[in-house]
Amino acid sequence: MTIPITQIKLRRLKMQLKHPFTTSFGTMQDKEFFITEVLDDAESHGFGESVAFSSPWYSEETVQTNYHVMKDFLIPLLHRNVIHHPDDVLDVFRPIKRNNMAKSALEGAIWDLYAKRKNMPLAEALGGKKEEIDVGISIGIQPTVDDLLSTVDRYVQEGFKRIKIKIKPGWDYDVLAAVKKKFPDVPVMADANSAYTLKDINQLQRLDELELMMIEQPLAHDDIVDHSKLQAVMRTPICLDESIHSLEDTKKAVQLESCRIINIKIGRVGGLSEAKRIHDFCRDHGILVWCGGMLEAGVGRAHNIALTTLSQFALPGDTAGSSRYWEQDIIAPEVTVENGRITVPKTAGIGYDINEDALNRFTVEEETFNM
Repeated sequence: MTIPITQIKLRRLKMQLKHPFTTSFGTMQDKEFFITEVLDDAESHGFGESVAFSSPWYSEETVQTNYHVMKDFLIPLLHRNVIHHPDDVLDVFRPIKRNNMAKSALEGAIWDLYAKRKNMPLAEALGGKKEEIDVGISIGIQPTVDDLLSTVDRYVQEGFKRIKIKIKPGWDYDVLAAVKKKFPDVPVMADANSAYTLKDINQLQRLDELELMMIEQPLAHDDIVDHSKLQAVMRTPICLDESIHSLEDTKKAVQLESCRIINIKIGRVGGLSEAKRIHDFCRDHGILVWCGGMLEAGVGRAHNIALTTLSQFALPGDTAGSSRYWEQDIIAPEVTVENGRITVPKTAGIGYDINEDALNRFTVEEETFNM
């Protein structure tokens, strides 16, 4: 069986978040990204989503570099190669170094198309078994501690299974202690987005007192070695995020005991196939995983849901409902959360229809490539 790709469309969208999102890097209000669409000879459609931001604060990739790499390198590679299964895309794209978010945007659309051609949900195509997934919420840095406590309270009342608090030097121990004091039974984790160094080791060790689920990426975005030194002197599990771009990175982190948990983000590792390979390795080596969010719209959110149905995703991810971020999403129905859980769709592909009116309204550029 081949996947006869006849056309690829790139749509650049611009959507405004309902609320500004602040991390140690800065504040974001508008989200610009690409929706990729892959068509076959039967005019079936597969959809993917790019997750790079407009500025290179999370990784070296941006919306503009995604466009350049997809248009000038990745789409020509797809044009010259025959795809039998979405896993083939890994090898087809291998000559292009890094640029994982650009690769993932196209590979995700091919996975969706493949699942639709097989008339099965994307979760099933990936090997997932869960009918529901637990979800947590990620809360950006707030103006005051009282604002944070009020925000946490709202999401606890909504039933989210885990609260993630963004931290940075000067907004860490006291803030987390206040949350733990008011919500002693709620699982809480901290996300540092690489805001610390080993010079801050005493401050980071203080977090052990708070019995957090984990601290995510406290040290440099490209580090594995220093995290190993830090994990050796902390009880709190370290979770690696930005440091993990591939199965090879995962193997090194596990060998060095740099972490006890890994956050798998589809875009960061180059697509669903690599994400599944990392999942399988972590399953076989007793490393817990969870699915992180990149402020996705509905298509990317649907891919996250499908991935999270795999067995080793034992911790709640960041895949909150559409209404958490958007006044209107680009899928129908929108992703909804009931008591901290999302029901996995059972229809073919990503399981959600595209809201064409919303898609067209938010599209600022569109380009079509015939294959």
